[in-house]
Amino acid sequence: MSRVGKLPISLPEKVNIEVSKGNLVTVKGPKGELTQQIDPDLEVEVEDGTLTVKRPTDQKRHRAMHGLYRSLINNMIEGVSTGYVKELELVGVGYRCNNTGQLLELTLGYSHPIMFLVPDEVKLETKMEKGKPPYIRLESNDKQLIGQIAAKIRAFRKPEPYKGKGVRFKGEEIRRKAGKTAG
Repeated sequence: MSRVGKLPISLPEKVNIEVSKGNLVTVKGPKGELTQQIDPDLEVEVEDGTLTVKRPTDQKRHRAMHGLYRSLINNMIEGVSTGYVKELELVGVGYRCNNTGQLLELTLGYSHPIMFLVPDEVKLETKMEKGKPPYIRLESNDKQLIGQIAAKIRAFRKPEPYKGKGVRFKGEEIRRKAGKTAG
């Protein structure tokens, strides 16, 4: 039995779940609404404030799908009830960020500024304080989308191992290398 798949999901009070024909799961909550198409072989049961995902057989494919879809539904429930936040910081001399609505403008040491349009589902906030590195805050109810957007922003200038310059997640530890030794 899948260790993740067999765990029941307890539903918060303000979250409604609908499982329509064709295994389309819709989750509504205070932070928004998300939908996910579930494999037709799996069963999703909601009773007494708990949700369980059941599989028909112990085939390898069914075992794989069992844990996957249980995790996806759990992430949807957590997203519409509490939401997700990703924070990035820009470490480097002259690195700057600012936003105009959903358009993020980054200055990362290249010959040109980088313009990145963030989808409307993600709330964007930038902050530049004296003495602290510039900071980008992303907030959304969709874990998959916010993770993808944060990874794309980080990919514009990944942290390098010698000086640690680049775009990094807040609190991320960068493995540093020793440079050339003098002599």
